[in-house]
Amino acid sequence: MSSAFTILSNQPSPPGQPGHPADLAEPSAAASAILKAATSTLPDLKSMTRVELATWVKGSLGESTFRANQIFRWLHGRGARDFATMTDLSKPLREKLESVARIGGLVLEDVKVARDGTRKLLLKTSQGDRIESVIIPMDDRLTQCVSSQVGCKIGCDFCLTARMPLRRNLAASEIADQVYWANKVLEDAGQGERLSNLVYMGMGEPLDNFDQVVGSLKILMDDHGQNMGSRRITVSTSGVVPKLERFGKEVPVNLAISLNASHDEQRSALIPINKVWNLEKLMAALHAYPLAPRRRITVEYVMLKGFNDSLEDASRVARLLRGLRCKVNLIPFNPWPGSKYERPTGENVDRFGQFLVDRGYTVTVRYSKGDDIGAACGQLDGNQVAPE
Repeated sequence: MSSAFTILSNQPSPPGQPGHPADLAEPSAAASAILKAATSTLPDLKSMTRVELATWVKGSLGESTFRANQIFRWLHGRGARDFATMTDLSKPLREKLESVARIGGLVLEDVKVARDGTRKLLLKTSQGDRIESVIIPMDDRLTQCVSSQVGCKIGCDFCLTARMPLRRNLAASEIADQVYWANKVLEDAGQGERLSNLVYMGMGEPLDNFDQVVGSLKILMDDHGQNMGSRRITVSTSGVVPKLERFGKEVPVNLAISLNASHDEQRSALIPINKVWNLEKLMAALHAYPLAPRRRITVEYVMLKGFNDSLEDASRVARLLRGLRCKVNLIPFNPWPGSKYERPTGENVDRFGQFLVDRGYTVTVRYSKGDDIGAACGQLDGNQVAPE
């Protein structure tokens, strides 16, 4: 098989894979600050980009950009969860901040660890909603799958999150805080590990929460905070066509498109928004996307047994993607209780992938990670109980 056809293994990690930290208790002051945010109308400084924070600090406090940078570093570099810990700010300024602003974020409730070393973080918002985020070990790197909404309104037929109604968008602070909690979990595990890649492929449709997702990306890439490289971040969308071009111009991260079908009737059955923005409109938007040099769009294709996994489907996909600078990521379906779909055979997956490879496409296969704890692609639902 061609070297361009890479299978990402789901074999268990070696014995001794670190689990979650023994003590996940939220520090009381920080927990109080998060709970306070549930009813507070004060501005959330943690959701502001550094530029936005500088504007607010000058306008509301009469302080300089230097002070704004200090606050930003505390929030996004050092992980401060209350103003009292910002010890290089004067006490009067800290007290002033306490009265006019708040620090948004999440509370970490639990960490489940899969046989293969995947960790699923269960996090609670200030309003009591639960979301999930996943740390995935991948060869020599750790990738985090980040959620952007509580629930989802897109309604993809193969996705468990779609069974939840859209309750609300996550704030930029809540999106970024998933990353900060993940690094805290890794730090407490004591193995010297840190996240290397981010994928916005968790709960929700990122482009349906456009401003907060873009804000979180700018925050996470800022060199006064996490300083994550744009090449290490991928945002996946089901195809919200009107927002694609603007997104590409706002943030230079990698784009993944959830295709999952080879023709319109098939895709409309899986992804209802295809009835609004069909494949012709979607492909036109992808060809017009402001793609950076030496970058490719990742085309995600969830494979469903007997539905979209035939060689005829592969042939249609090959024609559909002709001329698009892309790579294809095949995702064998991860079953969940009540789903009407099944995972395709390995033989069908290999045959489908090889067909595309033979026509010049780079293809990877993403086999499940963390499916024994409900952490695999399409299995996130904010539930504390892992599927049987």
